[in-house]
Amino acid sequence: MFRLDADLKVFVHREAIDFRKSINGLSVLVEQSMKRDPFARAVYAFTNRRRDRVKLLLYERTGFWLLMNYLASYYNSFNWM
Repeated sequence: MFRLDADLKVFVHREAIDFRKSINGLSVLVEQSMKRDPFARAVYAFTNRRRDRVKLLLYERTGFWLLMNYLASYYNSFNWM
C-alpha cells in the first residue's frame, strides 16, 4: 500500500515536464536530470508548464506508483453547471 511516511524523502524536479511522460520517461528524468536512483525509497514530484498539475513517482517492492493531481485553482476556473 502507498504511504507517505514521516521519514520518506521528497525530491522536486524544478523544470516543467511534458505531462505525456509516464513511468519510464519519468524514471529516466530522475536518473539523468536529478541524479537520483528511481528505485530508492523517495517520492519524486513533477509539474507541468502551467503548474496546475502534479505527478508523483514512487517505487515500492511491487513496482512503481504514478499519481497525478489537478490543483484546486484549475477546477475553480470551470463552470460545471
